[in-house]
Amino acid sequence: MSEQDEERESTEEGIMRDLPEEDMTVDLELDTGTVTCTVVTIFSVEGKDYIALLPKEAEDEENGNVWIYGYAEDPENADAEPTLRYIDDEKEYEAAADAFDQYLDECEFDELS
Repeated sequence: MSEQDEERESTEEGIMRDLPEEDMTVDLELDTGTVTCTVVTIFSVEGKDYIALLPKEAEDEENGNVWIYGYAEDPENADAEPTLRYIDDEKEYEAAADAFDQYLDECEFDELS
């Protein structure tokens, strides 16, 4: 994803990126097989980037589980695939989950306005 496609919006927790209008997807290779996910948002917390993913099979569910991973782009190669990493540290995961919850709250507030 190029920076031209993104607008950045400051929040108290970090930076949330507005994604292009079309759905972006990611295919995750898991032990149980490949899962296609829609990218909900990419955001930063304390200088680290994260991505929130919603499995396609859960999109129709009202309260689908969102998966949060660490996210990195190669600054040397804009054409390189971004890398995702599992978040092992519980405190880091909680900080990322809290920032994502704040993002959801702001989205709901914006819909009401």
